Amino acid sequence: MQPLDSLKQFLDREAQRINTVDFIASDPVQFPRRFSALRDIEIVSLLSATIAWGNRKMICNNCEKLLHILGNEPAAFLEDEAYEALPDELNIHRTFFARNFKYMMRGLRRIYHKHDSLNDFAIANRVGQSQEPAWRLVELMQDEMAQANGGRLDCRCLPTCLAATALKRINMALRWLVRDDGIVDMGVWNAIQPSQLFIPLDVHVGNTARALGMITRRANDKKTVLELTALLRQFRPDDPVIYDYALFGAGIDS
Repeated sequence: MQPLDSLKQFLDREAQRINTVDFIASDPVQFPRRFSALRDIEIVSLLSATIAWGNRKMICNNCEKLLHILGNEPAAFLEDEAYEALPDELNIHRTFFARNFKYMMRGLRRIYHKHDSLNDFAIANRVGQSQEPAWRLVELMQDEMAQANGGRLDCRCLPTCLAATALKRINMALRWLVRDDGIVDMGVWNAIQPSQLFIPLDVHVGNTARALGMITRRANDKKTVLELTALLRQFRPDDPVIYDYALFGAGIDS
């Protein structure tokens, strides 16, 4: 690994280059940004992040499909249980079908019947007091979703092996909801602070970090997320996940 000061300079430069308003139009973050009501933002953030794997153009096309299904009124669609009319085999994105979508919506509806927002749900359950807030939040949401679905778990909606999962999609959704620098991320939550976020680790981010000598583990799992985020916190203790932009964008159009 190169010296930490030069590595920080490189990451800061790359983060500044990628973290711009122009980034929004080609990223799934564009979809929750279309809304102003917190419940709408939360629902679309979770759904968009949940199907954010694979080709980015396909992801965005299928997020558009989801918004069409929601009638562009996510909270109202959820409250009316309109999702129950969808055929289970309707394909939404790759291996994510309407049956998975319905599972998730039932769980969210259960949460919203007890809390004004997912942010309030996280506050009520002291998620921000956990050492690993993202994993604690998923554990709590899993319980609510299972109770809304006859006790079943659905790994297409939320990862079920919390001891090992990198939790990439939820960590990305939390970046959108928690970070607030007025550029890409929305900063509509206060249940968790930016300093408590973890890097959304996918194959590309992991490979970039390895190429820079920041991690040596080959697995893109929870342990690697913890190690990489700990390093990034040395550079920006208050906002380590700003470097998600750098690790995503390093070498792209530079």
